[in-house]
Amino acid sequence: MNAALDDIVPLDYLDGRITVHPDICNGHPTIRGRRITVETILGFLSAGESQDEILLQYPSLEPADIDACLRFAAELMAHRYTLQRVA
Repeated sequence: MNAALDDIVPLDYLDGRITVHPDICNGHPTIRGRRITVETILGFLSAGESQDEILLQYPSLEPADIDACLRFAAELMAHRYTLQRVA
């Protein structure tokens, strides 16, 4: 066993609604450690799907999970980013 990998602790945001773990969905933020990414839910919302439609497609989700995805994205956008050209 690799001791470094055994010590990995998932990151939790928004009362555990959003989790990040390198072994789940390649480290992308997911909803409560499930294999449903924040990106997937945001994609559905940006395509015009309603929360009710998403909840029908993903019955394990709760309305608060979708709200957490939006809040997580908003908090990320509140940071300042500097873009640089690479080669």
